Amino acid sequence: MADTSPRSSSPLDALADAYVEEVARRDPFAATTLGISGHDAEVTDFSPAAFAERTDAARELLARIAEVPDADATDAVTRAALQERLGLEIELAERRLDASAVNNLASTLQLRDVFDLMPTDTAEDWEVISERLAGVPRSLAGWAESLREAAEHGACSARRQLRLGAEQARGYAAEDGFFATFAASAVGDDAQRARAAEAARSAAQGYRDIADVLESLVDRAPEADAVGRETYALCSRVFLGTEVDLEETYAWGIEELGRIVAEQEEVAARINARGGNDGGRSVQAARAALDADPARILHGTEALRAWMQELSDTALTELAGTHFDIPEPLRRLECRIAATGSGGIYYTGPSEDLTRAGRMWWDVPAGTTEFRTWSETTTVYHEGVPGHHLQVGTQTMQASALNRWRALLCWVSGHGEGWALYAERLMAQLGYLDDDGDRMGMLDAQRMRAGRVVLDIGFHLGLPMPTGLEAADGGAWTYESAWDFMSAHWGIDEAQQRFELHRYLGWPGQAPSYKIGQREWETLREDIVGDGDPRDFHRRALELGSLPLSVLRTALT
Repeated sequence: MADTSPRSSSPLDALADAYVEEVARRDPFAATTLGISGHDAEVTDFSPAAFAERTDAARELLARIAEVPDADATDAVTRAALQERLGLEIELAERRLDASAVNNLASTLQLRDVFDLMPTDTAEDWEVISERLAGVPRSLAGWAESLREAAEHGACSARRQLRLGAEQARGYAAEDGFFATFAASAVGDDAQRARAAEAARSAAQGYRDIADVLESLVDRAPEADAVGRETYALCSRVFLGTEVDLEETYAWGIEELGRIVAEQEEVAARINARGGNDGGRSVQAARAALDADPARILHGTEALRAWMQELSDTALTELAGTHFDIPEPLRRLECRIAATGSGGIYYTGPSEDLTRAGRMWWDVPAGTTEFRTWSETTTVYHEGVPGHHLQVGTQTMQASALNRWRALLCWVSGHGEGWALYAERLMAQLGYLDDDGDRMGMLDAQRMRAGRVVLDIGFHLGLPMPTGLEAADGGAWTYESAWDFMSAHWGIDEAQQRFELHRYLGWPGQAPSYKIGQREWETLREDIVGDGDPRDFHRRALELGSLPLSVLRTALT
């Protein structure tokens, strides 16, 4: 079980803890996401002055921690992580890459996601929600000011991202969009429901206004989707917490993709032989056979949610006390259907006091009514246990053993997403993906993540496409050639694929962090555990919280 016994707080811990309160005060949306109470009716200021104040707070903390010595080894790790994370935050801010970022998944544009995390059961809940909804136009107006200022200094997302952002914003604001649908579920008396509806209309108007702003910036934005080496190298460091040789990583990604394709073809041969479809080693034929299997089809979102819940509950029960130490407060994971319909599966962590459970979300695209279990079993393990739920939940419980900054605020994609992808492979090693259909789904996910390394680095750096892989002829990376490459290797429907491609173009460096992080986790396990039982390694690693990959190895060894 995770060690949550109190540790004497050091002067460095006190500074880190105070910074968490400062972040929550300056960014109420982040406070809600982290489960820090007291800010749920407030909205975040995204004006240029507010961005600058948050950056100044990071600079001030770096200066103050230099004045206090380390009290113990925990402080040494905290200091290294703070210096790395805050240093990169400041670098991004100085180039206005924080304020100017527009993409389809993780930019200021998606601030509406915070409402998914707010309680909605009582009239009192809706009073809080209505106040925050009414403040959304203020947040977006401040961001509009920041977008214009950043553009004046040459920082602007690509034209494609601005146009897609405007489209997404208008989708949220539509008569049947998120805000109208959300407010329709309000509880309370007639007056309260009317306030919620009016506040939702105000929020929707704020999104229509920001759509106009995004479109107004198109002529000033770069035409090229690729961000270039300098920006990409910075973004890669942000998501990995370390610097990697991008050419070496590109070559490794190509090699890893080829290896996974060969492994998939072996599984496909067994599936096709059993199906008698003459598909040989064709992965496409195997996917088609699995898609046609009625035993692997779910009908409707409620069936999907129930299946996710049952599978994650089973994993929790069976893994606890055998392969993993799972604290009792984390033996509850809620599976939910998200409301925007934009696509994607994701996890949101528990609140700081653990009263809000960790949640696995499936954002089902509009019109999608059938789901294939073979392709998504591995995703439940990725988002749930032993993936993000175990990892993020364990980290959240470490405030007394580490500090609140380590427990709540420090998040490194290469560490976190790398762990979740490592968890998928681990579940195969533990026998949970012995069914060839489920194993094919896991390999599909691994193949996509390896392909992301190749596409993301190759596209943004302008490297030659690889040769010897399907839909890769050594030519130039373009929007069209990237699409063809994905079509050959991703194995997802067209709408998902389009969303994914736009994600890579607008969020450079993030997508490769999964596979690169997985490589580091597997290397660490081999170096530290070898062929031994990894249970203690897993416990110790997760109790460190999310760390830059450059800090993780030192902290473990």
